Amino acid sequence: MKTFVCAVLLGILCIPLSIAKEWSPTVQVYSREPGHFDKVNTLICHVSGFHPPEITIELLKNEQAMPGAKQTDLAFDESWHYHLTKHVPFTPKQGDKFACRVTHMGKSTTHVWESDM
Repeated sequence: MKTFVCAVLLGILCIPLSIAKEWSPTVQVYSREPGHFDKVNTLICHVSGFHPPEITIELLKNEQAMPGAKQTDLAFDESWHYHLTKHVPFTPKQGDKFACRVTHMGKSTTHVWESDM
């Protein structure tokens, strides 16, 4: 009986591990207003559809982290897929490159902002 109870408990503890799946994030990088040189704007990186919630978002200017970025609270939908948004004020200059680097479960991807210019 003791062996049976231990086996059942072990089985119950393993269920979350077997049904938990890793979902890679979907990343959108955009600006609040259309991109124009020398005009103040907001760079936004919206990351959604990921699980587990272990994630880091960096907003980059010429491959360097931009100071002053703010991030929303981590939120999730009914299927336990998470979403998160990070934003920072910026003024694009000709020749500058802006991007969002997302690191999820140790894997980094960089997504470039495409301006309207």
